[in-house]
Amino acid sequence: MSFTIGLIREGKTPPDKRVPLTPKKCVEAQATFPGLHMVVQSSAIRSYKDQEYRDLGMEVRDDISDCDVLMGVKEVPVDQLIPNKTYLFFSHTVKQQPANRKLLQAVLKQHITLIDYELLTNERGERIVAFGRYAGIVGAYNGLLTYGRKYGLYDLKPAYQCVDMDDMQEEFFKVKKLPPIKMAVTGSGRVAQGALEVLTRMGIRRVSVYDYLYLDFNEPVYTQLRSSDYNRRRDGRVWDTPDFHQHPEAYESTFGNFLPVTDLLIACAYWHPSAPLLFTEADTQRPDFRINTIADVTCDVNGSVPVTKRASTIAEPAFDYNPATGELEPPYSRTSNITVMAVDNLPCELPRNASRDFGRQLIDNVLPHLVGPDAEGVIARATIAKNGKLTERYRYLSDYVADVTA
Repeated sequence: MSFTIGLIREGKTPPDKRVPLTPKKCVEAQATFPGLHMVVQSSAIRSYKDQEYRDLGMEVRDDISDCDVLMGVKEVPVDQLIPNKTYLFFSHTVKQQPANRKLLQAVLKQHITLIDYELLTNERGERIVAFGRYAGIVGAYNGLLTYGRKYGLYDLKPAYQCVDMDDMQEEFFKVKKLPPIKMAVTGSGRVAQGALEVLTRMGIRRVSVYDYLYLDFNEPVYTQLRSSDYNRRRDGRVWDTPDFHQHPEAYESTFGNFLPVTDLLIACAYWHPSAPLLFTEADTQRPDFRINTIADVTCDVNGSVPVTKRASTIAEPAFDYNPATGELEPPYSRTSNITVMAVDNLPCELPRNASRDFGRQLIDNVLPHLVGPDAEGVIARATIAKNGKLTERYRYLSDYVADVTA
Protein backbone atom coordinates (compact mmCIF):
# COMPACT_ATOMS: atom_id res chain seq x y z
CA MET A 1 0.00 0.00 0.00
CA SER A 2 1.42 3.40 -0.96
CA PHE A 3 1.34 6.20 1.61
CA THR A 4 2.69 9.72 1.06
CA ILE A 5 3.81 12.13 3.78
CA GLY A 6 4.49 15.73 2.84
CA LEU A 7 6.74 17.91 4.99
CA ILE A 8 5.15 21.36 4.89
CA ARG A 9 7.06 24.62 5.03
CA GLU A 10 6.59 26.48 8.31
CA GLY A 11 4.36 29.50 7.84
CA LYS A 12 4.21 30.99 11.32
CA THR A 13 5.89 34.29 12.18
CA PRO A 14 8.54 34.46 13.57
CA PRO A 15 9.70 31.59 11.35
CA ASP A 16 10.58 28.23 12.89
CA LYS A 17 13.60 26.48 11.36
CA ARG A 18 12.84 23.00 12.77
CA VAL A 19 11.60 20.07 10.67
CA PRO A 20 9.75 16.90 11.73
CA LEU A 21 12.11 14.71 9.67
CA THR A 22 15.65 15.57 8.54
CA PRO A 23 16.89 14.42 5.12
CA LYS A 24 18.55 11.30 6.59
CA LYS A 25 15.47 10.50 8.65
CA CYS A 26 13.33 10.73 5.48
CA VAL A 27 15.60 8.13 3.85
CA GLU A 28 15.35 5.94 6.95
CA ALA A 29 11.56 6.27 7.09
CA GLN A 30 11.17 5.21 3.46
CA ALA A 31 13.52 2.26 3.99
CA THR A 32 11.72 1.19 7.20
CA PHE A 33 8.14 1.39 5.95
CA PRO A 34 7.56 -0.23 2.52
CA GLY A 35 5.23 1.87 0.37
CA LEU A 36 6.01 5.10 2.25
CA HIS A 37 6.97 8.03 0.02
CA MET A 38 8.26 11.33 1.42
CA VAL A 39 7.69 14.65 -0.36
CA VAL A 40 9.23 17.90 0.86
CA GLN A 41 7.63 21.29 0.28
CA SER A 42 10.28 23.79 -0.78
CA SER A 43 11.26 26.25 1.96
CA ALA A 44 13.79 29.06 2.29
CA ILE A 45 13.80 29.09 6.10
CA ARG A 46 14.45 25.48 7.18
CA SER A 47 17.68 24.69 9.01
CA TYR A 48 17.99 21.82 6.49
CA LYS A 49 18.09 23.27 2.98
CA ASP A 50 16.05 21.98 0.05
CA GLN A 51 19.26 20.82 -1.61
CA GLU A 52 20.14 18.64 1.39
CA TYR A 53 16.88 16.74 0.82
CA ARG A 54 17.47 16.55 -2.95
CA ASP A 55 21.01 15.26 -2.39
CA LEU A 56 19.55 12.22 -0.65
CA GLY A 57 16.97 11.58 -3.38
CA MET A 58 13.94 13.28 -1.80
CA GLU A 59 11.34 14.90 -4.03
CA VAL A 60 11.17 18.65 -3.29
CA ARG A 61 8.35 20.72 -4.78
CA ASP A 62 6.04 23.59 -4.00
CA ASP A 63 2.66 21.84 -4.28
CA ILE A 64 2.18 18.96 -1.82
CA SER A 65 -1.64 18.94 -1.82
CA ASP A 66 -1.70 15.39 -3.20
CA CYS A 67 -0.02 13.90 -0.08
CA ASP A 68 -1.98 11.69 2.32
CA VAL A 69 -0.61 13.35 5.44
CA LEU A 70 0.91 16.81 5.85
CA MET A 71 3.45 17.11 8.65
CA GLY A 72 4.83 20.32 10.16
CA VAL A 73 6.03 21.63 13.51
CA LYS A 74 4.20 24.80 14.58
CA GLU A 75 0.60 25.90 14.01
CA VAL A 76 -0.34 26.24 10.33
CA PRO A 77 -1.68 29.71 9.44
CA VAL A 78 -5.40 29.52 8.64
CA ASP A 79 -4.95 30.83 5.10
CA GLN A 80 -2.44 28.03 4.35
CA LEU A 81 -4.66 25.11 5.40
CA ILE A 82 -5.70 22.69 2.65
CA PRO A 83 -9.30 21.38 3.05
CA ASN A 84 -10.00 17.67 3.64
CA LYS A 85 -6.38 16.87 4.51
CA THR A 86 -4.81 15.10 7.48
CA TYR A 87 -2.30 17.27 9.40
CA LEU A 88 0.20 16.62 12.17
CA PHE A 89 1.56 19.63 14.08
CA PHE A 90 1.58 21.27 17.50
CA SER A 91 -1.80 23.03 17.45
CA HIS A 92 -1.78 24.47 21.00
CA THR A 93 -5.57 24.26 21.18
CA VAL A 94 -6.39 21.61 23.80
CA LYS A 95 -5.95 24.07 26.68
CA GLN A 96 -8.34 26.40 24.83
CA GLN A 97 -5.58 28.88 24.03
CA PRO A 98 -7.30 32.06 22.74
CA ALA A 99 -4.69 32.69 20.03
CA ASN A 100 -5.54 29.44 18.22
CA ARG A 101 -9.33 29.41 18.45
CA LYS A 102 -9.69 30.53 14.83
CA LEU A 103 -7.27 27.81 13.74
CA LEU A 104 -9.39 25.02 15.24
CA GLN A 105 -12.56 26.60 13.88
CA ALA A 106 -11.00 26.57 10.39
CA VAL A 107 -9.88 22.94 10.82
CA LEU A 108 -13.47 21.91 11.56
CA LYS A 109 -14.96 24.06 8.81
CA GLN A 110 -12.58 22.63 6.20
CA HIS A 111 -13.10 19.00 7.31
CA ILE A 112 -9.43 18.60 8.22
CA THR A 113 -8.22 15.70 10.34
CA LEU A 114 -5.94 17.20 12.99
CA ILE A 115 -3.47 15.02 14.89
CA ASP A 116 -1.52 16.89 17.60
CA TYR A 117 2.02 15.77 18.51
CA GLU A 118 1.49 16.89 22.10
CA LEU A 119 -1.29 14.32 22.48
CA LEU A 120 0.62 11.32 21.13
CA THR A 121 1.01 8.99 24.11
CA ASN A 122 1.69 5.36 24.97
CA GLU A 123 -0.70 3.16 26.93
CA ARG A 124 0.63 4.65 30.21
CA GLY A 125 -0.29 8.14 29.08
CA GLU A 126 3.34 9.21 28.61
CA ARG A 127 4.20 11.47 25.67
CA ILE A 128 6.14 9.72 22.92
CA VAL A 129 7.37 12.73 20.89
CA ALA A 130 8.58 16.06 22.25
CA PHE A 131 11.22 18.75 21.88
CA GLY A 132 11.60 18.97 25.68
CA ARG A 133 15.19 17.72 25.89
CA TYR A 134 16.43 20.57 23.71
CA ALA A 135 14.38 23.12 25.64
CA GLY A 136 16.35 22.00 28.70
CA ILE A 137 19.68 21.95 26.89
CA VAL A 138 19.31 25.45 25.48
CA GLY A 139 17.60 26.71 28.65
CA ALA A 140 20.47 25.71 30.94
CA TYR A 141 23.00 27.11 28.46
CA ASN A 142 21.07 30.39 28.28
CA GLY A 143 20.92 30.50 32.08
CA LEU A 144 24.72 30.33 32.30
CA LEU A 145 25.01 32.82 29.43
CA THR A 146 22.71 35.23 31.30
CA TYR A 147 24.63 34.84 34.58
CA GLY A 148 27.93 35.49 32.80
CA ARG A 149 26.59 38.61 31.14
CA LYS A 150 25.06 39.91 34.37
CA TYR A 151 28.39 39.84 36.19
CA GLY A 152 30.75 40.38 33.25
CA LEU A 153 32.44 37.00 33.81
CA TYR A 154 32.51 35.59 30.28
CA ASP A 155 30.63 35.96 27.02
CA LEU A 156 29.03 32.77 25.71
CA LYS A 157 28.11 32.71 22.03
CA PRO A 158 24.27 32.57 21.87
CA ALA A 159 22.99 29.09 21.04
CA TYR A 160 21.09 30.32 17.98
CA GLN A 161 24.38 31.59 16.50
CA CYS A 162 25.95 28.13 16.86
CA VAL A 163 25.83 25.77 13.88
CA ASP A 164 24.70 22.90 16.12
CA MET A 165 25.23 21.45 19.58
CA ASP A 166 28.84 20.43 18.82
CA ASP A 167 29.57 24.07 18.04
CA MET A 168 27.78 25.16 21.23
CA GLN A 169 29.81 22.74 23.34
CA GLU A 170 32.99 24.48 22.20
CA GLU A 171 31.84 27.36 24.44
CA PHE A 172 31.50 25.27 27.60
CA PHE A 173 35.09 25.89 28.80
CA LYS A 174 34.28 29.55 29.41
CA VAL A 175 32.13 28.78 32.46
CA LYS A 176 35.33 27.78 34.33
CA LYS A 177 35.27 31.46 35.37
CA LEU A 178 32.17 30.86 37.51
CA PRO A 179 32.54 31.70 41.21
CA PRO A 180 31.36 29.11 43.79
CA ILE A 181 27.65 29.66 43.16
CA LYS A 182 24.80 27.25 43.76
CA MET A 183 22.37 26.30 40.99
CA ALA A 184 19.03 24.54 41.41
CA VAL A 185 17.32 22.63 38.57
CA THR A 186 13.64 21.86 39.19
CA GLY A 187 11.93 18.91 37.52
CA SER A 188 12.60 15.31 36.54
CA GLY A 189 11.25 15.04 32.99
CA ARG A 190 12.79 15.46 29.54
CA VAL A 191 13.34 19.19 30.01
CA ALA A 192 15.21 18.80 33.31
CA GLN A 193 17.27 15.93 31.88
CA GLY A 194 18.39 18.19 29.05
CA ALA A 195 19.44 20.88 31.53
CA LEU A 196 21.35 18.38 33.69
CA GLU A 197 23.11 17.10 30.57
CA VAL A 198 24.55 20.56 29.88
CA LEU A 199 25.65 21.25 33.46
CA THR A 200 27.36 17.86 33.63
CA ARG A 201 29.15 18.39 30.31
CA MET A 202 30.29 21.80 31.52
CA GLY A 203 32.07 19.99 34.35
CA ILE A 204 29.95 21.53 37.12
CA ARG A 205 29.74 19.34 40.22
CA ARG A 206 26.40 17.78 41.19
CA VAL A 207 25.60 17.55 44.90
CA SER A 208 22.79 16.06 46.98
CA VAL A 209 19.85 18.19 48.04
CA TYR A 210 20.99 17.94 51.68
CA ASP A 211 24.55 19.06 50.92
CA TYR A 212 23.22 21.85 48.70
CA LEU A 213 21.11 23.17 51.58
CA TYR A 214 23.61 22.86 54.41
CA LEU A 215 27.17 22.86 53.08
CA ASP A 216 29.35 25.54 51.50
CA PHE A 217 31.58 24.77 48.53
CA ASN A 218 34.65 26.39 46.98
CA GLU A 219 33.44 25.59 43.46
CA PRO A 220 30.15 26.03 41.55
CA VAL A 221 27.66 23.22 42.24
CA TYR A 222 24.15 22.24 41.22
CA THR A 223 21.39 20.01 42.52
CA GLN A 224 18.22 18.55 41.01
CA LEU A 225 14.98 19.26 42.88
CA ARG A 226 12.03 16.94 42.39
CA SER A 227 8.50 17.96 43.34
CA SER A 228 8.82 16.28 46.75
CA ASP A 229 11.91 18.39 47.54
CA TYR A 230 10.01 21.68 47.46
CA ASN A 231 6.35 20.85 48.12
CA ARG A 232 4.45 19.20 50.98
CA ARG A 233 0.88 18.28 51.79
CA ARG A 234 -1.02 21.00 53.61
CA ASP A 235 -2.50 18.45 56.04
CA GLY A 236 0.91 17.08 57.02
CA ARG A 237 0.35 13.62 55.56
CA VAL A 238 3.15 11.76 53.82
CA TRP A 239 4.23 12.78 50.28
CA ASP A 240 2.47 10.99 47.42
CA THR A 241 3.68 11.84 43.90
CA PRO A 242 0.62 10.55 41.97
CA ASP A 243 -1.63 12.39 44.42
CA PHE A 244 0.38 15.60 43.92
CA HIS A 245 -0.20 15.38 40.17
CA GLN A 246 -3.92 14.69 40.63
CA HIS A 247 -4.58 17.15 43.49
CA PRO A 248 -1.88 19.85 43.37
CA GLU A 249 -4.15 22.24 45.26
CA ALA A 250 -3.73 20.07 48.38
CA TYR A 251 -0.03 20.95 48.57
CA GLU A 252 2.04 23.99 49.54
CA SER A 253 5.50 25.14 48.53
CA THR A 254 8.56 24.63 50.72
CA PHE A 255 10.83 26.26 48.14
CA GLY A 256 11.48 28.96 50.74
CA ASN A 257 14.18 26.61 52.11
CA PHE A 258 16.15 27.09 48.90
CA LEU A 259 15.78 30.87 48.53
CA PRO A 260 18.68 31.73 50.88
CA VAL A 261 21.17 29.32 49.27
CA THR A 262 20.40 29.52 45.51
CA ASP A 263 22.10 31.94 43.10
CA LEU A 264 20.85 30.61 39.75
CA LEU A 265 17.47 28.91 39.37
CA ILE A 266 16.85 26.77 36.27
CA ALA A 267 13.10 26.07 36.30
CA CYS A 268 12.28 22.97 34.24
CA ALA A 269 9.37 21.43 36.13
CA TYR A 270 5.94 21.15 34.52
CA TRP A 271 3.54 23.38 36.45
CA HIS A 272 -0.22 23.08 36.87
CA PRO A 273 -2.16 26.31 37.56
CA SER A 274 -3.57 24.74 40.75
CA ALA A 275 -0.10 23.88 42.05
CA PRO A 276 1.82 26.10 44.49
CA LEU A 277 4.12 28.85 43.21
CA LEU A 278 7.82 28.39 43.87
CA PHE A 279 7.84 31.71 45.72
CA THR A 280 5.89 34.99 45.76
CA GLU A 281 6.83 38.46 44.60
CA ALA A 282 6.84 39.47 48.28
CA ASP A 283 9.50 36.81 48.92
CA THR A 284 11.87 38.59 46.55
CA GLN A 285 12.08 41.44 49.10
CA ARG A 286 13.22 39.11 51.89
CA PRO A 287 16.74 39.99 53.14
CA ASP A 288 17.80 36.35 52.62
CA PHE A 289 16.42 36.03 49.06
CA ARG A 290 19.60 35.12 47.18
CA ILE A 291 18.44 34.20 43.68
CA ASN A 292 19.78 36.77 41.22
CA THR A 293 19.37 34.95 37.90
CA ILE A 294 16.51 32.74 36.70
CA ALA A 295 16.33 30.61 33.57
CA ASP A 296 12.58 29.95 33.37
CA VAL A 297 12.67 27.14 30.84
CA THR A 298 9.01 26.27 31.42
CA CYS A 299 8.12 29.91 30.66
CA ASP A 300 4.68 29.94 32.24
CA VAL A 301 3.90 33.66 32.24
CA ASN A 302 2.65 34.63 35.72
CA GLY A 303 3.06 30.97 36.64
CA SER A 304 5.31 29.01 39.01
CA VAL A 305 7.99 31.72 38.75
CA PRO A 306 6.00 34.88 39.54
CA VAL A 307 8.69 37.27 38.23
CA THR A 308 8.19 35.81 34.72
CA LYS A 309 5.73 38.52 33.74
CA ARG A 310 6.33 38.06 30.02
CA ALA A 311 8.13 35.77 27.60
CA SER A 312 11.39 36.95 26.07
CA THR A 313 12.73 36.35 22.56
CA ILE A 314 15.69 34.50 21.10
CA ALA A 315 17.18 37.82 19.96
CA GLU A 316 16.56 39.51 23.35
CA PRO A 317 16.46 36.64 25.83
CA ALA A 318 16.65 38.45 29.18
CA PHE A 319 14.93 41.14 31.23
CA ASP A 320 15.27 42.37 34.80
CA TYR A 321 12.74 42.24 37.61
CA ASN A 322 13.15 44.95 40.24
CA PRO A 323 12.14 43.47 43.63
CA ALA A 324 11.74 46.93 45.17
CA THR A 325 9.17 48.13 42.63
CA GLY A 326 7.82 44.91 41.12
CA GLU A 327 8.50 46.41 37.68
CA LEU A 328 10.37 44.99 34.72
CA GLU A 329 13.52 46.81 33.56
CA PRO A 330 16.09 46.32 30.78
CA PRO A 331 18.42 43.36 31.40
CA TYR A 332 21.47 43.87 33.58
CA SER A 333 20.20 47.27 34.75
CA ARG A 334 21.47 46.78 38.32
CA THR A 335 22.91 43.87 40.27
CA SER A 336 20.14 44.13 42.88
CA ASN A 337 17.61 43.13 40.21
CA ILE A 338 16.68 39.55 39.36
CA THR A 339 17.64 38.83 35.75
CA VAL A 340 15.18 36.50 34.01
CA MET A 341 15.67 34.44 30.83
CA ALA A 342 12.21 33.31 29.64
CA VAL A 343 12.46 32.40 25.95
CA ASP A 344 9.34 30.39 25.05
CA ASN A 345 10.70 28.56 21.98
CA LEU A 346 14.14 27.42 23.14
CA PRO A 347 14.51 24.32 20.87
CA CYS A 348 14.43 26.70 17.87
CA GLU A 349 17.93 27.86 18.87
CA LEU A 350 19.43 24.48 17.94
CA PRO A 351 17.01 23.53 15.14
CA ARG A 352 19.18 20.89 13.44
CA ASN A 353 19.83 18.93 16.64
CA ALA A 354 16.27 19.31 17.89
CA SER A 355 14.93 18.11 14.52
CA ARG A 356 17.20 15.03 14.53
CA ASP A 357 16.00 14.12 18.03
CA PHE A 358 12.35 14.63 17.11
CA GLY A 359 12.65 12.62 13.90
CA ARG A 360 14.12 9.68 15.81
CA GLN A 361 11.06 9.67 18.09
CA LEU A 362 8.68 9.95 15.12
CA ILE A 363 10.19 6.97 13.31
CA ASP A 364 10.37 4.79 16.42
CA ASN A 365 7.12 5.72 18.18
CA VAL A 366 4.64 7.27 15.73
CA LEU A 367 5.12 6.21 12.11
CA PRO A 368 4.41 2.52 12.81
CA HIS A 369 0.90 3.55 13.94
CA LEU A 370 0.44 6.26 11.31
CA VAL A 371 1.56 4.25 8.29
CA GLY A 372 0.29 0.87 9.53
CA PRO A 373 -2.69 -0.21 11.64
CA ASP A 374 -3.33 1.89 14.75
CA ALA A 375 -4.20 -1.12 16.90
CA GLU A 376 -3.02 0.56 20.11
CA GLY A 377 -5.00 3.74 19.42
CA VAL A 378 -1.93 5.98 19.45
CA ILE A 379 -3.11 8.08 16.51
CA ALA A 380 -6.78 7.95 17.56
CA ARG A 381 -6.00 9.36 21.03
CA ALA A 382 -4.16 12.30 19.47
CA THR A 383 -6.79 13.11 16.83
CA ILE A 384 -8.63 16.29 17.85
CA ALA A 385 -10.85 16.67 14.79
CA LYS A 386 -12.14 14.47 11.97
CA ASN A 387 -14.83 14.89 9.27
CA GLY A 388 -15.65 18.40 10.40
CA LYS A 389 -16.29 17.37 14.02
CA LEU A 390 -14.37 17.20 17.28
CA THR A 391 -13.61 13.61 18.25
CA GLU A 392 -15.25 12.34 21.43
CA ARG A 393 -12.12 12.77 23.55
CA TYR A 394 -11.99 16.48 22.69
CA ARG A 395 -15.70 17.35 22.76
CA TYR A 396 -14.97 19.59 25.75
CA LEU A 397 -13.60 22.08 23.19
CA SER A 398 -17.12 22.63 21.77
CA ASP A 399 -17.64 25.92 23.57
CA TYR A 400 -14.14 27.05 22.62
CA VAL A 401 -14.86 26.62 18.90
CA ALA A 402 -18.51 27.76 19.00
CA ASP A 403 -19.06 30.84 16.84
CA VAL A 404 -20.18 33.43 19.40
CA THR A 405 -21.41 35.73 16.63
CA ALA A 406 -23.86 33.13 15.34
